[in-house]
Amino acid sequence: MIVADGVTKSYGATCVVDGVTVTLPKGGITSIIGPNGAGKSTFLSMVSRLMSLDRGTVTVDGLDVTTTPSDVLARRLSILRQDNHMTARLTVRDLVSFGRYPYSKGRLTTGDKTHIDAAIGYLNLAELSERFLDELSGGQRQRAFVAMVLCQDTDYVLLDEPLNNLDLKHAVSMMQQLRRAARELGKTIVVVLHDINFASVYSDHIVCMADGRVAHEGPPDRIITSDVLTALYQTPVRVETIDGRRIGLYYE
Repeated sequence: MIVADGVTKSYGATCVVDGVTVTLPKGGITSIIGPNGAGKSTFLSMVSRLMSLDRGTVTVDGLDVTTTPSDVLARRLSILRQDNHMTARLTVRDLVSFGRYPYSKGRLTTGDKTHIDAAIGYLNLAELSERFLDELSGGQRQRAFVAMVLCQDTDYVLLDEPLNNLDLKHAVSMMQQLRRAARELGKTIVVVLHDINFASVYSDHIVCMADGRVAHEGPPDRIITSDVLTALYQTPVRVETIDGRRIGLYYE
């Protein structure tokens, strides 16, 4: 499990993450939701050590992310950042291959290539595998970056807004594939999502953040309620049960 204790991050006088203490359970999908500026992406970046902590600690299965050697942590935890991009002209296969670097150090083995092919197939990218990233749509590139993260084959997979640039069909497919990875491959997947209904339908656990703090956490049936969501987003949200799923309605 991932345990954050008193995690804090400030930029100048502005506190972006304010003493967050939360346990993200092992296994399944945990979604982090909340309004813009709630500190969701910053918190995820600190969990993955992409960003330093001002105060507090984060452990992953007991490993302190601040002191654990990078090569050890990279075999346990992988992350897709919100602002992912590559300046080099790479093919999809080249990009996905980077996911094996913690193991291969650039010298791919037969086993590495098996992982690469599996990740490409998992995200339905086989037909695009030799295409250059700058020849792809934004949604296709997003799927390629997620394939790279899955190719790292870590127990913990952190994804910051993985549905960016995806149309409805591919957003649904992405969440289905992530659920498969959690259930069939035993991954623990933590995602930052803006769509509360994707969070409701595909999550095992939901963490709500507001003003840099954890406002609520728990299973979807406790979080996807009119009272919680209306207070969280400061806008009226009605929740209906459709085919056994709790769906938030916020259009007027």
